[in-house]
Amino acid sequence: MKVGEASLLMGANAAGVSAELFDKEIKDFSIDSRSVGAGELFFALSQEDYARAGFNGTFADAHQYIADALAQGAVAAVARVDRVRDDANLQRLKDRLLLVDDAIAALQTLAHRVYERWGKPVVAITGSAGKTTAKELTAHLLSKSGRRVLKSEKNYNNGLGLPLSVLQMVSEGQTPDQFDVAVLEMGMSSPTHEIRRLCEITPPDVAVELMVAPVHLEYLGTIENIAAAKAELIEGLKPDGVAVLNADDALVMRMREKHAGRAITFGIENKANVTAKEIDASHLGLISFRLQTPLGDSPATLPMSGRHNLMNALAAAAVATSFGVTPEKIAEAFRSAEPPPMRGEVLDFAAGFRVVDDSYNSNPRSLVNMVRTITEGGTHSSRRIVIAGEMLELGPDAAALHRKAGAEIAAAGIDVLWGVRGLAAEIIAGASEAGLKETRFFADSNEAARAIVMETREGDLVLIKGSRGVATDKIVSAIRDRFPLAG
Repeated sequence: MKVGEASLLMGANAAGVSAELFDKEIKDFSIDSRSVGAGELFFALSQEDYARAGFNGTFADAHQYIADALAQGAVAAVARVDRVRDDANLQRLKDRLLLVDDAIAALQTLAHRVYERWGKPVVAITGSAGKTTAKELTAHLLSKSGRRVLKSEKNYNNGLGLPLSVLQMVSEGQTPDQFDVAVLEMGMSSPTHEIRRLCEITPPDVAVELMVAPVHLEYLGTIENIAAAKAELIEGLKPDGVAVLNADDALVMRMREKHAGRAITFGIENKANVTAKEIDASHLGLISFRLQTPLGDSPATLPMSGRHNLMNALAAAAVATSFGVTPEKIAEAFRSAEPPPMRGEVLDFAAGFRVVDDSYNSNPRSLVNMVRTITEGGTHSSRRIVIAGEMLELGPDAAALHRKAGAEIAAAGIDVLWGVRGLAAEIIAGASEAGLKETRFFADSNEAARAIVMETREGDLVLIKGSRGVATDKIVSAIRDRFPLAG
């Protein structure tokens, strides 16, 4: 995509830009001046943009970094007209600025225009947990079925990440006709209709609802409010689209009434269109089952751990089924699937112990699910150790939710529990009250990392999990720095 085309599609004022610049190709799109590279179009975001787009918090005004971005090779920058008008330094750069009223709105508009020109199916995935794993599995199944898939990178699922993901179609020399389907995460963390706006950028043809759990309660208040926010995905579904719903989650199943068209359900406990029977999860890192879909059934194996990941796989299978992929093809694709980094990776070390790295994020339900996973699949371990970080954004009931999680962890039958930072002390308290004897609390992940490298021994199975802000991935890194992996 050339600068002139991008300017036209986002409705920018480019009166001061030369025809020569208009004809230059954009290599990629960036919102971070620290990492912007040669040939990229830099969007200078400001607090007003973030506030209008529903982002929580206070953000730096990126207009002060435009000169740096251009010096690093950015082909041009998108800037607010009111900022440039009143800034003498920016006026001197005006021949390389595309002026807009709102830089985030311009980014989203550009992505929407690219989507409109492309016009092919969008699979949108939301849920309180599991979005990235389900997205990766869905993209994997569709790719293995012969489709050329665009997918969200990492966990790019908000009002910035989703448009940047869509713009991959016109980045690095790619064109939209190189893609047959897009698989995109759609997330939310506040009551500002985030998912509704994301659906306006890329209206979904298939909408996947994984689960509703007590996350972001600090901003949303109740689990019913969370469900209402997640339901915006079904409300944004195209009339002839397909709703893919978790039959084992009552709050998700209530969303069925929001879509008059086709629906496919997935689940294990309740009757569902796509389900798993004869489940064997006794081996950590491998689940065997019989996949049943409306198109038939097939034996399958998934190289991941835990029933929650099996549910993510069933959601992906339901999407593939909606595209007409047979259960045999789905099962064949599952065999080569891999968990995303820091989301249930099983690491085997030469010293004879194993680590389950689930350090990307945490909430009460996903924490307890992972603990149950290691107790079910780690029966041959001499000690099962859980290192649980504080869980953030849980609102006024956060302490009680942590304490309840601790009690459930103790009941699951682990041997050792460590809590890391803040309210993780309540996890320890709940577990101790429930009878677990071996517990410790650490002020931060650095302190826990120093302790675990001295503590681990042959036969141990260690689960590491915590909210992103607690940085429990530092604990995994410390272990990997100290001990070589097996093989």
